[in-house]
Amino acid sequence: MDNVGQRIEQLTTELNEYNHRYYVLNAPIISDYEFDQLLKELESLEQAHPELAKSNSPTKRVGGDITEKFEKVKHKYPMLSLSNTYNREEIIEWESRVHKGLGAGVDLFSLVEIEYVMELKYDGLAISLTYENGELIRGVTRGDGETGEDITANVRTIRSIPLKLRGNHPGLFEIRGEVFMPKAEFERLNAERLAKGEEPYANPRNTAAGTLKQQDSAEVAKRKLDCFLYYVYADDVAYNNHFDAISHASDWGFKTPPALLRYIEKTTTVDGIMAFIEHWDKARHDLPFDIDGVVVKVNRYAQQEELGLTTKSPRWAIAYKFKAETVSTLLHKITYQVGRTGAITPVANLEPVFLAGTTVKRASLHNADQIEKLDIREDDYVFVEKGGEIIPKVVGVDTTRRTEDSKPHSYITQCPECGTELVRREGEALHYCPNENGCAPQIKGKMEHFISRKAMNIEGMGSETISGLHDQGLLRNAAGIYDLRSEQLLGIEFTVTDEFGENPKKRSMQEKSVNNLMAGIEASKQVPFDRVLFALGIRFVGETVAKKLAKHFKTIDAIASATFDQLIEAEEIGDKIAQSILDWFAIEGNRNILERLRIAGLQLALAEDESAPTSDTLKGLTFVVSGVFQHFSRDSIKASIESNGGKVSGSISKKTSYVLAGDNMGPEKRKKAEELGVKIIDEAEYIQMISGE
Repeated sequence: MDNVGQRIEQLTTELNEYNHRYYVLNAPIISDYEFDQLLKELESLEQAHPELAKSNSPTKRVGGDITEKFEKVKHKYPMLSLSNTYNREEIIEWESRVHKGLGAGVDLFSLVEIEYVMELKYDGLAISLTYENGELIRGVTRGDGETGEDITANVRTIRSIPLKLRGNHPGLFEIRGEVFMPKAEFERLNAERLAKGEEPYANPRNTAAGTLKQQDSAEVAKRKLDCFLYYVYADDVAYNNHFDAISHASDWGFKTPPALLRYIEKTTTVDGIMAFIEHWDKARHDLPFDIDGVVVKVNRYAQQEELGLTTKSPRWAIAYKFKAETVSTLLHKITYQVGRTGAITPVANLEPVFLAGTTVKRASLHNADQIEKLDIREDDYVFVEKGGEIIPKVVGVDTTRRTEDSKPHSYITQCPECGTELVRREGEALHYCPNENGCAPQIKGKMEHFISRKAMNIEGMGSETISGLHDQGLLRNAAGIYDLRSEQLLGIEFTVTDEFGENPKKRSMQEKSVNNLMAGIEASKQVPFDRVLFALGIRFVGETVAKKLAKHFKTIDAIASATFDQLIEAEEIGDKIAQSILDWFAIEGNRNILERLRIAGLQLALAEDESAPTSDTLKGLTFVVSGVFQHFSRDSIKASIESNGGKVSGSISKKTSYVLAGDNMGPEKRKKAEELGVKIIDEAEYIQMISGE
């Protein structure tokens, strides 16, 4: 055992070093293959000897933990937002306030030495990391600034965040920064989604934020997020200023803004601040990640403390936001797209124009209200920008170039695809085509959703195949997928176009692609019930809601026969979702599709091992789980409670039977349990409880 333990320690040390050199220093010293072999060896040893596995092992980088609900964590130091500024005058005003706050009058600026640090404002998700004795113990989102969510399992998958530190670091401290998605990874991810017939993500920032909230950390690991750390909070930090602390944090293993690349600089003047801003306003498009401005901070900690905070932001820091790049071009024609839900989106077809690194031909006009508000007309010269978005949008009209015979645009009243009269639901901005089972884009869109990765995940079938088979009359709805036969598909030809409906190309299905598709269809019959429910495309029933419904009702028949009152009894099911479910099952066409899916052999009920507990040892008991455990992951200990007949709750109340506490239990939960008199048990006591000892 000693030899195994030593080998695990050796592999952990080596892999941490190789990871640091690759992802932080950008200076790899071994090949990817060699790294993977060492990682596999460590995984094998940890699986054989789980008692020797560490919570911050390099194997955690690949993920695997499932989080049902992210625990709320109160920040020790509030994560306040920064005040924004947009021009030199506002920077001068801020600097004047800084001087006054440090006890100098306007005429005495020269008597107060103030140094400023300028940094890039990364366009991602703010994160706070806590380290104790050199080990990562918690990663928390900003949340509302006072309280965030514990996403430690997902943070561990980000390769540029060290799990174990090096050098002379504080014993206990927080370091904050920004998690972001590099542009190359965003483009790779969207190309993959388009190939699978899924909608592309809108922008890297939202994608990074959504990724960090994924419940499956293995999925997070696949996204290749990155992180810059830029502020240290510690009681015993050895430096008296921000710049030095960040510079030395890189010695502890963190990826911090490199001064050599001008990601961070110091100055004592407004001219110096503006020079940094002006440089990056031009150079930002060459970066491998998105930034939306520059952050300016007073460097010395003592001066930061003296300046203090407002209720919303620190007085010692300010953000300079870049203006979104805008171009003017001719709007030739307004057309309309129909989504899978029947939502109508107006689109501006533009004279091609280069904007923020790409050629733009089309831009969203959002809805009828937006067109009316901006008075957008065909043959207008319009202003287009991307801002933080990947999808271009029209933000204004150059009325000085409008022709005398110009006429206001009349929004369509009938579906551009099937001619059905459009409807606009009360309180909603969009118009809808109600002909969901007879409108081609809706039919195709529903099928594309049905086969998507998080739904039925049918390998070998994408949006092009769906569209082609529909146009050939071989596919009319999702149930028809299971009626397809190899002889129908072999050699079939269909036309595909690019995202603008241009550049048509002929495609044909050959024997290999047909075999792959038929195998994918057959494999999808084993997809679990909650994903089948999600695949049906019921409005407002996303992945999480589908899981809650499946867990509560157990079968599709129970959901179909449930009343409004019974539906809202299920966790997270509100009035809007309940009514949408009732509406879906009220449509005869939907019921017919469902019956055909049943005949095809899809899973329309929870498997017995999913729905039934293996024992009733904990029957009638409700547990709240908090902290980190030695023999269970957070997800597996909750599954253990439920498999023994108990219930798991996310919050403590008088109805709570026990709080099951691991290491680093949240202090607020401990306090509340003590106030309510709820018994707190540890992992060992829980194991005794379920083993009957």
